[in-house]
Amino acid sequence: MAGSSSWSRALMQISPYTFASIGIAISIGVSVLGAAWGIYITGSSLIGAAIKAPRITSKNLISVIFCEAVAIYGVIVAIILQTKLESVPESQIYAPESLRAGYSIFASGIIVGFANLVCGLCVGIIGSSCALSDAQNSTLFVKILVIEIFGSALGLFGVIVGIIMSSQATWPAKTA
Repeated sequence: MAGSSSWSRALMQISPYTFASIGIAISIGVSVLGAAWGIYITGSSLIGAAIKAPRITSKNLISVIFCEAVAIYGVIVAIILQTKLESVPESQIYAPESLRAGYSIFASGIIVGFANLVCGLCVGIIGSSCALSDAQNSTLFVKILVIEIFGSALGLFGVIVGIIMSSQATWPAKTA
């Protein structure tokens, strides 16, 4: 390790629990950010379009619900990742198995968080388009809603990949 760069030495001195905790925080925090951003985009267009056609308000709330589901995905994965944390003896905190577990929880949190950020934006933009087009022509609502459902599936793909990646998180067994 004497020839390695200062960055690699610094990263090796950070506890795997820190990486895991940051991954869990990113999972929930960035997912909620994506949901909020999507709700902002959809809500502002929905309110503006409802001035022209008040009938669209109640049925276009489904777009806001899809955005809120993105935040729920982040909460669910954060709970799953939290259950993956286990205590290990001080002597094994930097064992390769501990590092692998911490990094896999970290990577899982990043993937879920940013997949849900993009999903929230996608659903928000499509929901905005749905509200505006529904105000003009009510026959377009169901057609655009189908596209919105496909956009919402992006968040589920991130959740699935995150769960698969977190399955690699196994901490060293405690020695008696």
